[in-house]
Amino acid sequence: MSGWKPKAPKNLSPVAAVFRELKQRPPRDLDPVIHRLHQEAFRKIDCMDCAQCCKTTGPLWIDKDVERVAKKMRMKASSFMETYLRVDDDGDTVLQQLPCPFLADDNACTIYDDRPKACREFPHTDRPKQAQILPLTEKNAAFCPAVAHIAEKLAAVYPSKVKGHEGR
Repeated sequence: MSGWKPKAPKNLSPVAAVFRELKQRPPRDLDPVIHRLHQEAFRKIDCMDCAQCCKTTGPLWIDKDVERVAKKMRMKASSFMETYLRVDDDGDTVLQQLPCPFLADDNACTIYDDRPKACREFPHTDRPKQAQILPLTEKNAAFCPAVAHIAEKLAAVYPSKVKGHEGR
């Protein structure tokens, strides 16, 4: 979308409140509502204008990701791991550094066709069982404008979930 500028949510208080309530009592229609908001957000937002996910967070890498990207780069998986990845305190394989070393200056991904599963699925707001990943969605709303848009709209869709609002 031309003229769109990436921005963090203006006020996370209603967002935090709605997430707190949704986590306690997820409505039955949560998946279709979030999926509709996902479609709406990505009609307005072009990730290439932002790339905050690549600049501020890193995906978890599974063995298949490592093998696929290493092969594409004509490296042995062990060399790829040594060069780009590390195992964190939780035992997860993650990038050694941020921003992502595969992010180009124009916000394009240099390994896009072979990118990790976590990158393919980000921001995860189009997958089923949204109630199970509400903590992740709330975390992503802090830096992803698309998820922030979804979160702000959730507060409007479920106003009774936000303290001080009546309705639904």
